[in-house]
Amino acid sequence: MDRWILLKHLEQFIQEDLGDGDITTRLCVEDEIVKGVVTSKEDFVLSGVREATVLFEDHGVEVKEYFDPGDRVGEGDVLMEVRGPASVILSLERLALNLIMRMSGIATKVRSMVDAAEGTVVACTRKTTPGFRYFEKKAVQDGGGDTHRMRLDDMVLVKDNHIALAGGLQEAIERAKKASFSKKIDVEVVDFEGAVIAAENGADIVMLDNMTPSEVERAYTKIKDIRKDILVEVSGNIDIYNVKDYTPHADVVSSGALTHSAPAVDVSMTIER
Repeated sequence: MDRWILLKHLEQFIQEDLGDGDITTRLCVEDEIVKGVVTSKEDFVLSGVREATVLFEDHGVEVKEYFDPGDRVGEGDVLMEVRGPASVILSLERLALNLIMRMSGIATKVRSMVDAAEGTVVACTRKTTPGFRYFEKKAVQDGGGDTHRMRLDDMVLVKDNHIALAGGLQEAIERAKKASFSKKIDVEVVDFEGAVIAAENGADIVMLDNMTPSEVERAYTKIKDIRKDILVEVSGNIDIYNVKDYTPHADVVSSGALTHSAPAVDVSMTIER
């Protein structure tokens, strides 16, 4: 994301948190130059540190980063140090930590899935927090995953409701072909018959949704027989414990849980004179 667009997002977050000002800091703290040290309190994959840096630097605070996004960090590691007016650092502290905590939690969950998938592409979905999608998708990227669609206009994704309203799978695909040549067509199916129809009628990607590993294997083999360049995406109740059952017959594994169910990690900031 361009820096000025990122700053626009961050300013909205600041307004949400700051209100009319940090009254506690204004009443209790002399506005001197201080140092803030951000420390990890557990092991995780780091994300959000660059966004936190932009937040601080835009408000005149000096920043020193000790790790890059995507690095594994351990309990007790110093992630970054900031130096500037106490009033500014204290006012931005919680927002900066929230960014790192939430984004690192996602990156860590994604990395676990990526490691378990052993080379198969791991992608997230649009099951993101409204207003926070960029940050959650960026965290997926930092964790080694693929961001899938950022928005509805990125590609054509034909799902069950589209199929029902179009009057059937084949009709939905024919309508989808009217999109620009630059847009791939991804078709979600729930059985072998649907997979064959999608592959035979021009789908670029066939998403096998909530199918068993044996069903996926059968559909994958048939799809590749029809056209080898069709990508097979597998989705639905897949986690680090069963992903290896699917990856031999999948080009992509997608999961909404990577974003909507990732727990935040624990980090803290200590202020020093």
